[in-house]
Amino acid sequence: MTKINRVAIVGGTHGNEFTGVYLIKKFETYPALIQCYSFETFTLLGNPRAFEENRRYLDKDLNRCFLKKDLQDATLTSYEETRAKNIQQILAPQGKPQVDVIVDLHSTTTNMGLSIILQIKHPFLLKLGAYLSSMNPLVRICCATSDKESSFLRSLSELGFVIEVGPVAQSVLSAEWFQKTEELLFTILNYLEAINQGTTPQSPDAVTVYFTIGDVDYPRNERGEIQAMIHPQLQFRDYQPLHPGEPMFLTFDGQEIPYVGESIVYPIFINEAAYYEKGIAMILTQKQEILLSSDDFTEMQPS
Repeated sequence: MTKINRVAIVGGTHGNEFTGVYLIKKFETYPALIQCYSFETFTLLGNPRAFEENRRYLDKDLNRCFLKKDLQDATLTSYEETRAKNIQQILAPQGKPQVDVIVDLHSTTTNMGLSIILQIKHPFLLKLGAYLSSMNPLVRICCATSDKESSFLRSLSELGFVIEVGPVAQSVLSAEWFQKTEELLFTILNYLEAINQGTTPQSPDAVTVYFTIGDVDYPRNERGEIQAMIHPQLQFRDYQPLHPGEPMFLTFDGQEIPYVGESIVYPIFINEAAYYEKGIAMILTQKQEILLSSDDFTEMQPS
């Protein structure tokens, strides 16, 4: 990409994630903060009705409504399905993106710190991730490994990604995470501006990326009721290595259930409140170093 022309900042894709919602409201009140760049920057409140009702969503998770077939299906008329179609018309009508970059602001109840979540291993985004990690070692980069089409809002742009911060309780506004998210967002916007000015900041030659390899549900009985909790030794240890045989869950009567995989994994979104309904206790990742160059990138062996 030679020039960035339009950047969309989205908040409140989930109505009870207040960090993104109130950053959007701040930028709408003080638009000069984000309208000082050579590219057009605009804001979008993803799910305003869910925010008004202090809920994650009304009928369906909005961030699962962006499959192409669903966006083209006129029979899907729930609030979030209709809202997804409206957002597509703003950001990518007829499948033609009207923005170069989408930054979707989220918060999580888990100890994800400052995470950048990518859908694809795009060289541009990996170089951005390398730069952000070099500027702030607390920033971590995650990327999906599935080739399946994404149902997430960020998929409306090839250069769409999520800023995920936490731990923040649902429906709570945390000044600490508000400020950290805003600071990270401005670092991103300044990086994009530097690209437009032909002065792309120097990035490291490699970036650490956590690639998702699957998820794990809580142990359940035949009625689907949860029978064990996240083990205390694992709670809040997002991005930390989990070795085969180490405790993963703890039953209500105190029995440990170990991780039975064959290799070290790095769980993320451990005990996310919003994922109970999705049957996800944590997402497993592998940690890899990606070597970057001006033209391509090379994967090293997982660690």
